[in-house]
Amino acid sequence: MTLPVPSWLKEMVGKNKAALRSAVALSAEDSLQRYALHTVCHAAKCPNRGECFNCGDATFMVLGERCTRGCRFCAVSRETPLPPDSTEPERVAQAVDEWHIRYAVLTMPTRDDLPDGGAAHFARVINAIHTRTPDVCIEPLISDLQGNQESLKTILSARPNVLAHNVETVEKLYPFVRAGAQYKRTLTVLENSKKLAPHILTKSGFMVGLGETQEQISQLLGDLRSAGVDLLTIGQYLAPSAKHYPVARYPEPEEYKEWEKQALSLGFKGVAAGPLVRSSYRAGALFRAASAKDKQIRTDKV
Repeated sequence: MTLPVPSWLKEMVGKNKAALRSAVALSAEDSLQRYALHTVCHAAKCPNRGECFNCGDATFMVLGERCTRGCRFCAVSRETPLPPDSTEPERVAQAVDEWHIRYAVLTMPTRDDLPDGGAAHFARVINAIHTRTPDVCIEPLISDLQGNQESLKTILSARPNVLAHNVETVEKLYPFVRAGAQYKRTLTVLENSKKLAPHILTKSGFMVGLGETQEQISQLLGDLRSAGVDLLTIGQYLAPSAKHYPVARYPEPEEYKEWEKQALSLGFKGVAAGPLVRSSYRAGALFRAASAKDKQIRTDKV
């Protein structure tokens, strides 16, 4: 039996959908079509598209919109992926420039069909943005790259400001929700990023409402901090269709405030938590707040 969506959450989603009809949002859609680009905003049916497009934010989906895995929470297509498009790096860089984006978030489907998981192509996109708009901050949200450390080095060598990789859910739910992924491998990717490039902030995110317990959430928060994760997002899982993993519950907004407080007490530098928060939601603002906090901490130590 499908769990009914609370009225307060329906209202939040409705306001974001209405925002998609604004002139700014329609212009963003037009730009994406002209450059033939994909966004995770569309592929994952993100409920925040209206708000983010009106703020000039979008998460570009590099390497196509087809994934080689079939996570039960995700709306991204599992069709056979196409080869990497050599013109994509420059097209993404042009769009970032045209939108006057100051903080670019890039994500990717899992590409287990490619020897390096798509790392070299992903790095080319980052470098193209650096070349065209040197002052733009860049946050790549990567797959687990099958745990390949050389692939991770390739992406880090392109000098992103943040390296993001989502844990998505608690360890106990991995076998049911995340096909082909491994909880410990996800933590290792984040830990290795911090070891290889300590100056680059690491970020992760997870969903609630899949059936996790508070004890499991506490364990997850502790594991992420132990892996050196700096930034964190927590949001409500919304099933893309009746065929996807069912929603177990809809936590009240007050619960997110408690999780945010708990995470900050563990030492995370920045936390965004709320029913409609997604991994790239207002990512630039979270990065700037964390950077300012980090700078103040260093100043206080002098």
